[in-house]
Amino acid sequence: MEPGIARDIDAIARIAAVPTILEVVTHTTGMRFAAVARVTDYSWVACAVRDGIDFGLKPGGELGLESTICNEIRQHHQPVIFGHASATPQFAGHPTPKMYGFESYVSIPIIRTDGSFFGTLCALDPLPAPLDDPNILKTLTLLAQLIGAQLDLEDRLEASDSALADAHAVATLREQFIAVVGHDLRSPLHAIRLGAESLEAMPLDARMRRTVGLMRRSCDRMSDLIDNVLDFARGRLGGGIPLALRACDSLADDMRQVIEEVRTTHPARALDVRIAIERPVTCDPRRVAQLLANLLNNAMSHGDRELPVVVEAGSMQGVFHLTVSNGGQPIPSHTMARIFQPFSRVGSGQPKPGLGLGLYIASEIARAHGGTLVGLSDTKQTSFTFRLPGGPVN
Repeated sequence: MEPGIARDIDAIARIAAVPTILEVVTHTTGMRFAAVARVTDYSWVACAVRDGIDFGLKPGGELGLESTICNEIRQHHQPVIFGHASATPQFAGHPTPKMYGFESYVSIPIIRTDGSFFGTLCALDPLPAPLDDPNILKTLTLLAQLIGAQLDLEDRLEASDSALADAHAVATLREQFIAVVGHDLRSPLHAIRLGAESLEAMPLDARMRRTVGLMRRSCDRMSDLIDNVLDFARGRLGGGIPLALRACDSLADDMRQVIEEVRTTHPARALDVRIAIERPVTCDPRRVAQLLANLLNNAMSHGDRELPVVVEAGSMQGVFHLTVSNGGQPIPSHTMARIFQPFSRVGSGQPKPGLGLGLYIASEIARAHGGTLVGLSDTKQTSFTFRLPGGPVN
C-alpha cells in the first residue's frame, strides 16, 4: 500500500456521514455495492464499503488500477454511469465489466477544494439497473462533493490542531478558523439538501422515504451545529452574540414550535409543557428559541428516559423565566462548576451527539440579554433556568 493511503482511509472513516451516504447511493441507484475509493497514479484502494453482493472488498482492499474504470476517471475527472453494460456500445466490449462481473455501474469523481483528485464515489451490481433519471447523477454528484468538502475540513482541523497545540497566544487564530469553517460548511450542506429534495420528488417506497427523511433531519441538525460553531466563534472573538430585541407577543408560540420540533426527533421521550406568558416580552425571540432548543436537546440526551422532561415558562414580578428539567442521576458538583464552558460534557462514559457547545451558547444568549442561566442538580432532578429581568412589557 502506498504511503499516506492508510491516512486517507482513516480520514474517510472519521466522516460520520459516509455510511449514510453509501446507503443513500444503494437506495437511489438500486445497486447493491457502493464504495468510496482512493485512486492514485498507482493504486485503487477501498476506503469505505457497503457490500450487498459479497463482492469481497473491505476498507483497505485493493484492485488493480489498470483494471478499473476509476483509472479512466482519474485522468478525465468526469463521471461514468451506465445501467446495462452488455447493451451499451461503449462498454459492451470493455474489459472491466467482464472481469468483475457487473452490468450496472456509476462512478463520480471526488475532487478536493484545491482541484486535486482524491478518488471516486462508486456503485455497481451484477444486474442491470435503471439509471436514466438525471436526478440520480445529480444526487450522487452532490454526495461526492460533500465527501470532498468533509475531507478538506478534516485536513483543516488536523492542521489547526497541530499548529495551535503549543501556544495559547494563537487561540484566536483557531477561533477565527472555526468561524471560516462554519461558513464553508453551508455550501456542501446546501448541496446535500438539494439532493434530498431531488430524491423526494421521485417515486419512493416507504423505506427510501424514511432514508430521505433521515437526510433532511441530518441537514437540519448540521445546520444547528454550524450555527452553534459560529456563535461560539463570535462569543470567543469578543463580538458577543448579536440580538434583535423587540417586544414579542408571540414568544409562547415560538417556544411551542421548538418543543414540537424536538418532540419529533425524540418521540419516545415524554414532555410536560407548562407555558403561561400573558404579556409581550422584550427579547430576541429567535435567540430565546435557540436557547430553549439547546436546553431541551441537552435534557433529552441525559437523565432517566423513563421520566418526562419538563418545560416551564412564565413571568413573576416583572421577570420572565424559562426552566427545562429532567430526572435522573445528579450531575456531580465539579462537573456543574464547568457545565457552561465550551466543549463541556457530562462524564457518562457514553458518547453523545454534538460538539458540547449547547449549554455554552445558551449561557451566552442569556448573558447577551442581560439575563442569567443557572443550573441546579440534585437527586430528584437537573434543571436549567433562564431569567430575564424586565422581560414582560407592562
